[in-house]
This record gives sequence, C-alpha cells and structure tokens, in this order.
Amino acid sequence: MLVKVYGSAIYGVSAQTITIEVNVDNGVGYYLVGLPDNAIKESSHRISAALKNVGYKLPGKKITINMAPADLRKEGSAYDLSIALGILAASDQILAEDIGKYIIMGELSLDGGLQPIKGVLPIAIKAREDGFKGIILPKQNTREAAIVNDLEVYGVENIKQVIDFFNENIPLERTTIDTRKEFQDKINIFPFDFSEVKGQETAKRAMEVAAAGGHNIILIGPPGSGKTMLAKRIPSILPPLTLKEALETTKIHSVAGKIGTETSLMTVRPFRGPHHTISDVALVGGGSYPQPGEISLAHNGVLFLDEMPEFKRAVLEVMRQPLEDREVTISRARFTVKYPASFMLVASMNPSPSGYFPDDPNNTSSAMEMQRYMNKLSGPLLDRIDLHVEVQKVEFDQLADRRKGENSADIRARVLKSRDKQSERYTDLEINYNAQMGPKEIEAYCGLDEPSQYLLKTAMDKLGLSARAYDRILKVSRTIADLDGAEKISSDHIGEAIQYRSLDREFWNA
Repeated sequence: MLVKVYGSAIYGVSAQTITIEVNVDNGVGYYLVGLPDNAIKESSHRISAALKNVGYKLPGKKITINMAPADLRKEGSAYDLSIALGILAASDQILAEDIGKYIIMGELSLDGGLQPIKGVLPIAIKAREDGFKGIILPKQNTREAAIVNDLEVYGVENIKQVIDFFNENIPLERTTIDTRKEFQDKINIFPFDFSEVKGQETAKRAMEVAAAGGHNIILIGPPGSGKTMLAKRIPSILPPLTLKEALETTKIHSVAGKIGTETSLMTVRPFRGPHHTISDVALVGGGSYPQPGEISLAHNGVLFLDEMPEFKRAVLEVMRQPLEDREVTISRARFTVKYPASFMLVASMNPSPSGYFPDDPNNTSSAMEMQRYMNKLSGPLLDRIDLHVEVQKVEFDQLADRRKGENSADIRARVLKSRDKQSERYTDLEINYNAQMGPKEIEAYCGLDEPSQYLLKTAMDKLGLSARAYDRILKVSRTIADLDGAEKISSDHIGEAIQYRSLDREFWNA
C-alpha cells in the first residue's frame, strides 16, 4: 500500500514542503531514497525501537520510502515522526484518511518520545501557504509555530498520542497564541539602561546619533572606560521592532535553533557579541549544510565586536560586502541561499597595544607597535563605519556622583522622533533610515549651503578623507539635523559629523 505523508525542509530562511512517499509491498528490505543525509538514513533504528516501545512494529516486508522532490538534499532527524507514521499507515496499522492534511515533523527518542526540532516558524508559514489544515510537532516547539494564524498547531510528547489521534480520533491539545498581545507585552523590556552610565556624555550623544540613523559606530578608549557598558545599552534606545521585523528575526533564529521552548516571538532587537576567536564561516554563515552566521542572527539588531583588532583580519574583511548589501549569499554547487544581514555594527577597541591613547603618559607602545596594531583594521572596513568615537577614562568625581544620568526612555523618545521623520521622508523608497541612503538619496536629501560645503571641503583636504567617508559624513549630518528637527543640514551638523571621524585624523596615522 502506498501512503503520502508531508514534512518540510529548510533552505536559507524559507521552507519547502517535502512529500514522503511510503510503499509497503511483498518482499524484504528497507530502502530510503531522495537524497537523505546520514541522520535520516539512521532513522530506521530510532523508528524501530520507538514503535516497539509503544506497542507497534516495523512490518517484515519490503519498505520503500521516497522523499520528493528527489533532487533536493534533505538533512536532520526531524523526519523521524513523519516516516514512522507513513510506515504504520502503509502497513495498515493506523488509519490514514486524514494524514495528508497535516505537516508532521519530529525527532524520535527510542522510547517513542519526541525531541524539539529547528526551523519551526518557516515550516509553519509554508504549511499555511500550501493550504494544510494543521501541523503536528514536538510540544516544545508549539509556541513558536502558533505565531502563524489560520493554522491548527498540535504539540505532542510521544508518538503514541499521534497514533491515537489518527486511529481512535482522540483529540490533541491545540496551541493558540495572541501574537499581537504577546508582542506588545514584551516589546519594552530591557536588562540595561543608559542611566547606569557615569559620565561619557560625548559617547552617549554619539550612540544616540548612531541609533537615530542606524549608523555603524566604533568606540576607541582605554580599558575600563565603559565601551562595553555603552554598547550593551544601545538596544534600549533603538526603535522597537515592528511585527514584520519580529517575524523576520524569529525566522532566522528558528532556523539556527536559537529559539527557547518558552519563547514564541522575538520582541526585542537581537544583540550578538561573538568572541574574537570566531571563524569567518561562523560570522557570515555557511558550512557544508549552510546555516546563518552571527551577522544574520544580528539582523534587525546589533552586532557587537569587542576589541575589534583582536579578530582575525580575514574574519573582519568578509563583513565588507554584507555591510553594504545588507544580505549574505552562500553559493554551493547545487544551490544558493541568501540570508538577510541588515544589522547595526557596534565595535570597540583600545587606542594602542598598551591600551592607552598616544598622548597618555601611561602609553608604553612605540610608534611602530601602534601602527602595526592599527593596521589590523583595513581602511575599506573603517570607511564603512560611520562614527569613530574616542571614549576617555571616567574621572573619580563622575564615578562618585550618585545622581542618575539620562535614562534610555528619554533618549529613545528623541530617536523615535527622528526615525519618524525618516520614515516620512522615505515613504516611497525601499529604505527606512538614513544609513541606508544611496547616492540618489544623498543628492536629494543632503544638500549643503556654502558655509557647510567649505567646512566639509577643508576637513576632506586636511584629513585625506575618501569618497565613501564623504558620503558617510553627509548621512550622519542628515541624522543630526533630524534629531534637531531641522529640514536642512547646517554647518553645525556637518561639524559634529566630522568630529565623529577620529580614525581618519593624522593623530592616528603618525
């Protein structure tokens, strides 16, 4: 007897429905075809033990299983449940009338229990698109799948529950979630606040500008000056995720298996801080079976590179293209996948190998050592970072001051006001904030009067700025003008934007 059961495969951050055709016929043997990987080939042993432990068995006949489309490689252990139910239905051990109405996924334990799987959200979205009535999957994954409206989501702990559902019509517990309510309830919960930062008013202002325009920023300062503390608080002043952005972000984390069992929808912007020993593949994504990297996990959020010069140069250089295109393309012989990577880069570094600024008496690094240290960061990469901010050490009087600084909510209010102006300006365009402007938008919205042009020309001549740095200064000055509520960019705005180019100064290149 031939039975068709439906599962799903993940490619990039999307899913594709897989038809699992199971045929039980006279003869002996177990044949699994359709480009399965080793984890799927090993499923026969898990399925045999699981069925035996719940009172069923593999039929002693010829079992042929085809996973269609057969020219796409399938991977992982998530097909255990669908293959097992297909075998039972094809051998008349369970009724199969309604089995084709559901996407069925889950990894089997030897006792028949089910283990959680990855990529549930894109699988559920695809199931709804393809008109399936519902989805049956491990109970740990149900909250994630229940985000999708108009789809029945059933969570099970054991294969016996699914058998009884089809065989004896014993109902499964349906999981439902009010997505919008859950999203709104958690959207403003942050573990850190800018009111905890002592001093550093200049750096806080730069962080506000960066958040308002979505600009990349690097913090340069001695150890203990608060660079990491500042960086960890930047999500608290960024605009809240929209529901569309939350779904995009959740899909990526779902594919990577980063969604907790108690979490359904990501409600705050991600903050990723990989260690400096990370490989280039782990950072941008890829591998034999491509997975999203850290820059994709930071999509719609912040990627924080602490002590940036300690990262391998090759690792840093692979970020150059994603910083411009805001997506990563992973190509293999048989397929190509794209991962979104629209993130805000926040980096930190010491000003020298000894950790201190060149004019600090504590600095013991020679000019050659400092040059070698700075050369770890290439010019093209630094050009893609809009704001370079010097973070000075905090004095005792500031540390001892018990008064709280300005809190994140107040800073965020100004950032939101600026972002509203940008949203209105770019209504008919495919960009959302100033950092995404291209040459046409810069020409249209970053016009300068004569004093501003003269100031920028002088700075370019003195600092030897590149054409890309010129564009970055104009984008930052547009953001500063938006924060001021100004329609046109003034020389004050240009002047402040030029100040945020520390690494372009002769001071660093001596």
